[in-house]
Amino acid sequence: MAVMEHPYYGSFGYHVANFFAVSSRFGTPEELKHLINEAHNRGIAVLLDVVHSHAVKNEAEGLADFDGSGGQYFHEGARGNHPGWDSKLFDYGKPEVQQFLLSNLRYWLEEFHFDGFRFDGITSMLYHHHGEGVSFGSYDQYFGPEVDEDAILYLQLAATLVRECKRSALLIAEDMSGMPGLCRPIAEGGIGFDFRLAMGIPDYWIKLLKHTRDEDWNLHDLWYTLINRRLGEKTVAYAESHDQALVGDKTLAHWLLDKAIYEHMHKDDADPITARGIALHKLIRLATLSLGGEAYLNFIGNEFGHPEWVDFPREGNNWSHYFARRQWGLADNPDLKYQYLLNFDRAMIKLAKSARVLAGGPAHELNIDSHNQVLIFERSHLIFVFSFHVERSVPDYRFYVPQPGRYRILLTSDDADFGGFQRIDTALTYETFEEDGVNKLSLYVTNRTALVLARVS
Repeated sequence: MAVMEHPYYGSFGYHVANFFAVSSRFGTPEELKHLINEAHNRGIAVLLDVVHSHAVKNEAEGLADFDGSGGQYFHEGARGNHPGWDSKLFDYGKPEVQQFLLSNLRYWLEEFHFDGFRFDGITSMLYHHHGEGVSFGSYDQYFGPEVDEDAILYLQLAATLVRECKRSALLIAEDMSGMPGLCRPIAEGGIGFDFRLAMGIPDYWIKLLKHTRDEDWNLHDLWYTLINRRLGEKTVAYAESHDQALVGDKTLAHWLLDKAIYEHMHKDDADPITARGIALHKLIRLATLSLGGEAYLNFIGNEFGHPEWVDFPREGNNWSHYFARRQWGLADNPDLKYQYLLNFDRAMIKLAKSARVLAGGPAHELNIDSHNQVLIFERSHLIFVFSFHVERSVPDYRFYVPQPGRYRILLTSDDADFGGFQRIDTALTYETFEEDGVNKLSLYVTNRTALVLARVS
């Protein structure tokens, strides 16, 4: 984020002025190249958050009224102004604009060796109404007169060029409309992206924590929200993003823990509010990873429950840099509970990689039990058991599994290393039995706990 040069720090880098310049706030172009090379040496791919959906309207810098005509790169008149972003809108039908933006993509690939792009604001590009105040519920909205065909052509050209320049490049679209074919090959009539961001998932978690008591969580809604995507179009799932943790809003951990995140995070503090928050933070992340898509994204600091928002210097905070940071040392402090959340994140990611969970196709529902607040599903040959109940633990919880055999617990969020209460014996082996003509397992399912099991024989 915020790599391309922008005049206003408080825009978070989304009002770009110079598309071919590295923001001087963070260092020199050579230092950015060094950063990318070092990431590559460590096996890390680096994507640029590219902003081709609009540009800053400033005339002192940038492209606005560059030749005095008022419409060289952008649409003339009202159509050239974004109603919600206070910025200029490109005219993607002009060959010169296409060439300018396409050459910009090639520049970042060849000069800085980026490994692909996360295209910002795709929804605004795809429709003449820019998605403003529109609830997408009909296929007519995806293929009707409100669709900007020039923008679709540009995005197809962009995907084609990027592939020609770097066959291995990744393209991720930030789209909240659900445009069909966005992540299908151009040869099939698609637009050519590899992944779309599941923007509704982090919104769902925050709304749930803001407006619904723990006792009233609807597991059917939770299941539907996390699996609601088109088969064959890959999705990036994430539990928290910059949209939730900017400009004075709260991080996921802060919504769960409130002031306890400052007062009760010592590892010897048995505060019940903190215990509840840590337990749900783990469940939310694991549910998002295991259900939400074919890739998983972590927002900076979410892996250890960072307490504070991100707020770049702006007029509203008296140009302060205080919250333009992350306190990475919190997770390394052995006296604080942040270590437990990070330990769980490491174990969760390790399991997802070893079992190829994200490549395992869609999850299959096995049981949604609203009475006990238990959700069970299978994905990539693993059995995931979530109990969201506030207080109820069931010692002999019986449920259907697709295959008979013996099962072992690979991961439990209740492990003491993860800040749990160690109520589950992971050394036990669980064997299926037949009941009501189907194969079943019986487990001790403790409240606010997630279990992941695998068949061992």
